[in-house]
Amino acid sequence: MLALVCVCPLSAQSAPRVVPQPELERGFHQMYDLDFTGAHNTFHVYQKLNPDDPLGYVADAAAYLFAEFNRLHILEADLFTDDRRWDNRSTQTADPQVKTAFEAQLAHSDELVAKTLAQTPNDANALFARVLANGLRGDYTAMIEKRNIQSLGYMKTSRVTAQQLLAVDPNCYDAFLAVGVENYLLGSTPAPIRWVLRATGSQTDKDEGIKRLRLTAQKGYYLAPFARLLLAVAALREKDKSTARTLLAGLATEFPSNELYSRELARIQ
Repeated sequence: MLALVCVCPLSAQSAPRVVPQPELERGFHQMYDLDFTGAHNTFHVYQKLNPDDPLGYVADAAAYLFAEFNRLHILEADLFTDDRRWDNRSTQTADPQVKTAFEAQLAHSDELVAKTLAQTPNDANALFARVLANGLRGDYTAMIEKRNIQSLGYMKTSRVTAQQLLAVDPNCYDAFLAVGVENYLLGSTPAPIRWVLRATGSQTDKDEGIKRLRLTAQKGYYLAPFARLLLAVAALREKDKSTARTLLAGLATEFPSNELYSRELARIQ
């Protein structure tokens, strides 16, 4: 759910666009390859060098979340392609220490974001951090705690903030993930539920969701691998094994230490 330009660290006070940072990209790559210790170390170094950049703290929170996903086997494709298994999933037993660390990183990011946006309401870097933070909270709430209604609130907030960010920086392709996830997931629900969701301001266009996920998968930085995984799951739901195989094969090659991709690929060969 990422070729980067080498630049000096961003000032959290003046970011007209989100400039990808090589160190953050390296940490995300380690995270996707299940090297969570390496990812945390990379993000902590970035935090020390850039203490006012909220992205360093959101990134570290992402590493905590993905470590929990890996421990609990949450990202296995069957959970998303089998609606009965999804509906009947149990509340997961979260690691309390991980939850505390996850929430602490997000809280620190929130403080920095609020401080920046109070002075510069359209600061792209701060908006992007807010998009990611709410997306992570939504994922934790839904996938680990099984609080679906609360998760929808985070999802909507993430999407609304992403649209605000894209009006400022239309080339922040990672932000399209938030728009894509809401549209695809809610657009896959039965028609009566979609009607209710639209009445509450949610977006429920399934095709638009796929289109936005593809933008992140093709042009994103930090979130491109995650978008490609989501697209593989979407392809499996549509019985499009060819597309799913192509996406999973690419992920397995790029992240050889992550057995999830090779395991899911083997299941559909």
